[in-house]
Amino acid sequence: MDTEKIKKLLKDVRSKKITIEEAYSKLKHLPYEDLGFAKLDSHRAMRKGFPEVIYCQGKSIPQIKEIVKKLTANHSNIMATRADVKAFKAIRSVVSKAEYHGMARIVTVGNGEKGKSKVLIITAGTADMPVAEEAAVTAEFLGNRIEKLYDVGVAGIHRLLGNMAKFKDARVIIVVAGMEGALASVVGGITDVPVIAVPTSIGYGASFKGLAALLAMLNSCAPGVAVVNIDNGFGAGVMASVINKSGNTP
Repeated sequence: MDTEKIKKLLKDVRSKKITIEEAYSKLKHLPYEDLGFAKLDSHRAMRKGFPEVIYCQGKSIPQIKEIVKKLTANHSNIMATRADVKAFKAIRSVVSKAEYHGMARIVTVGNGEKGKSKVLIITAGTADMPVAEEAAVTAEFLGNRIEKLYDVGVAGIHRLLGNMAKFKDARVIIVVAGMEGALASVVGGITDVPVIAVPTSIGYGASFKGLAALLAMLNSCAPGVAVVNIDNGFGAGVMASVINKSGNTP
């Protein structure tokens, strides 16, 4: 963080050379904080509405702890994705109120203020739940109301149609499915809100670890369906939150 630039901006505000709004705009683009092994985007919360998220997979425990220490100094809310139990314990040793969401593999500290808009999260099968939970925890952390409808895939479509009441008031729907990924098209064809499709790596050999579902979702004939990467529940949760906060609630 460039403290000299911050001091100059504060001085300019006090002398009324610039407005508070102009200073805030400039602060959004100040440099990152260099830790040697990582360059923290210290001002992401100002630009995006939430601080930089820690992707734990591939990072060492000392690296994770150091990043958490730096983020804690500037933010009350922290989120770490793809975190195992070891990563959680490391984070908790730095921030005692850290919470572990085991199925989602996410560690959170704090939470966003809940808005009125709802995200409905649907899975084709029970095996898709870990990815769905990653989306759910992410969207909830960012301040969205969450409703879940799990295990309602096309192999028994009456399970989906029998729960249409859950679609009420949803401003965004996240559909998580592996195998052939058909559920996203079905949901896209019966709703008038944006559908975020998440292909999962669940399936037998010819599903090619989620590639078959990804291609099926990309080729959906239902309008209003967008697709994120394979197993990317985090990306779906963030996108749902962005859509929710971009306009008025229904």
